[in-house]
Amino acid sequence: MATKLVLGYNLNEIENTITKETSACFEPALDYIVLKFPRWDLQKFHMVSTQLGTEMKSVGEVMAIGRSFEEVLQKAIRMLDIGVNGFESSDIDTDDLEKAIAIPTDKRMFYLAKALKQGMSVERIHELSKIDRWYLYKMQNIINLANELEGQALRRMSNEFLLELKQRGFSDKQIALATNATETEVRSFRKAKNIKPVVKQIDTMAAEYPAQTNYLYMTYCGDSDDISTGEDRQIVVLGGGAYRIGSSVEFDWCCVNAVLALNAMDYKSIMINYNPETVSTDHDICDKLYFEEMSLERVMDIYEKEMPKGIIVSMGGQIPNNLAVKLYKSGVNIIGTSPLQIDNAENRHKFSTILDSLEIDQPEWRELTNLEEARIFANKVEFPVLIRPSYVLSGAAMSIVLNDEELVEYLRKASDISNEHPVVISKFITDAREIEVDAVAKNGELFCYAISEHVENAGVHSGDATIVLPPQRTYLETMRRIKFITKEIAKALEITGPFNIQFIAKDNQVKVIECNLRASRSFPFVSKTLKINFIEKATRLMMNEWVPEIDRSSFDLDYVGVKASQFSFTRLKQPEFVYPKKVYSFQRVR
Repeated sequence: MATKLVLGYNLNEIENTITKETSACFEPALDYIVLKFPRWDLQKFHMVSTQLGTEMKSVGEVMAIGRSFEEVLQKAIRMLDIGVNGFESSDIDTDDLEKAIAIPTDKRMFYLAKALKQGMSVERIHELSKIDRWYLYKMQNIINLANELEGQALRRMSNEFLLELKQRGFSDKQIALATNATETEVRSFRKAKNIKPVVKQIDTMAAEYPAQTNYLYMTYCGDSDDISTGEDRQIVVLGGGAYRIGSSVEFDWCCVNAVLALNAMDYKSIMINYNPETVSTDHDICDKLYFEEMSLERVMDIYEKEMPKGIIVSMGGQIPNNLAVKLYKSGVNIIGTSPLQIDNAENRHKFSTILDSLEIDQPEWRELTNLEEARIFANKVEFPVLIRPSYVLSGAAMSIVLNDEELVEYLRKASDISNEHPVVISKFITDAREIEVDAVAKNGELFCYAISEHVENAGVHSGDATIVLPPQRTYLETMRRIKFITKEIAKALEITGPFNIQFIAKDNQVKVIECNLRASRSFPFVSKTLKINFIEKATRLMMNEWVPEIDRSSFDLDYVGVKASQFSFTRLKQPEFVYPKKVYSFQRVR
């Protein structure tokens, strides 16, 4: 709109792309609420001030859409993917709750929940935080419902109360935790009561004119769908969620290219994502865009409404990958590599066992059961050792341990993050170089691949390392061995689609670190360097389309591509001063 106005168009000469009937000279009327919530990753850094001020510290954001403030607030908190189920205090603790409310930090929202839970008045919270009372009363509504929910028996819950919970943004999981039931039991119970969400369009005319937009959201504040669902030849692609350290625009590039490939094959594409900063959430990319949570509950709601041919989980990074097995067990058709094989690769113990059976070298490893066994193993192989949880992104809780004291500290950290999956400890090889492969396979047969080398030695995370393609300092024999191992792993895991393997090399010896059966953050880099769209090839192969073989000369480059990271450490500062313990009378700039 702004571009056309600059070029000299008038508002009445510009078509309204939502209605396709009226002009842009029209005052919007909204029947929905949108909430944007920042995503911080400050917990990845020690001794960093978490206080929010004039400098931006968030690395991403989410956007939630609904028909009540309570609904969108709880949706947005779950979308952050920080392990919190809604507006709740969870396990958060502080020595001075009033101070935690008075000073804005990345955790203040959860301190507000704690204060309301403990009975602090809205007026007192307003005095401390200067947050408008309207928002605080809405937050109070959520806490009141949560208090009423506690201790109730699911089977005795009234339809009216259950519907009110859903309209105020309570997830099935939240209700399950409060009623000592399972998420599956809550879902079955509400569906038996015919309490289901409806599909609504983002309609800037509040139904005054017919809307033709593909922007969709789901809510319990309605009684009918705005669109027809269940069309033929529909494929769902799960997006990457909020940008964070380790997951940024690279995964969105993969999602968009997957959707473009589906569109070219005459499939109707459905994107599920909630990140307003992405291209995948542009209105002209896909046939239907659900601005919704990527939780098991909501993806199943959409799946049951739309009845697509299947869901692609391998393009959006770790969030969709973590849903693969749960969706599979719920009867969803996962397109590409089997979720059972995804679990074999993500589960460190299972994957290490597979490598042993294939006689593929890996650093000596052991699955952790208790601290004493970990100590014995670490001293046997000699420090340093590497602790690796399962199902994590960007090395979260993956730590290099140098001595017994660090072993105790890091084991506690790792088990907190991955309490549902085993944690593996392995020998960390010093003075070694890291090499990685981004590849595409079809039914276990390698289709195309790119071998990249890291400039930094192993121990610097691949997302932070400088990567070179084609390799400049790697022996031909090492590259031959890497290609052979890649073929073996692709065959063993019956891979169909994109995957990434990380290797460690020293003295011409190659060992496997890990394998991800999904796109990686280096797929855009290798695709643009080789001028071969790996994601487009992968999508076509996953859809059983014929893809011509790639000309071998495409890999014979007369130039070198280098990927280097951009850091923002200047934004991460230590606390400059400490507020007096009981002084909260300072004024804030509104």
